[in-house]
Amino acid sequence: MSSIPEDLSYTKEHEWVAGIDDGLTVTVGITAYAAEQLGDVVYVQVPEAGATVAAGDAVGEVESTKSVSDIFAPVAGEIVETNSAVVDDPSLVNTDPYGDGWLFRVRVEGEQEDLLSAAEYGTLTSGES
Repeated sequence: MSSIPEDLSYTKEHEWVAGIDDGLTVTVGITAYAAEQLGDVVYVQVPEAGATVAAGDAVGEVESTKSVSDIFAPVAGEIVETNSAVVDDPSLVNTDPYGDGWLFRVRVEGEQEDLLSAAEYGTLTSGES
């Protein structure tokens, strides 16, 4: 099992959120657990900059040699940046999910709900196979 960074927030859909404490712009990616479950990632579709999203919206997808999974917006707001490096080299999701494998950044609007702490996410993933 991969480590779960303590300084991030998580969703039940296996996305991570960095920077939620500053309340302005957050970075979003998929967790190492999700990347391990997917296998070798071969394609990543991210939302377009400028798009407005609601928390829970499907905003992109990650395709691996095993399956295709939706990417969900963990927060509401405007997409302000996408990671072109991960589109060009989808394997970054596998090799560096919490670093160079980030997916997009959102300027947050409103209160954030339903995000999990690292401990809560650890409990969630320990019960899955």
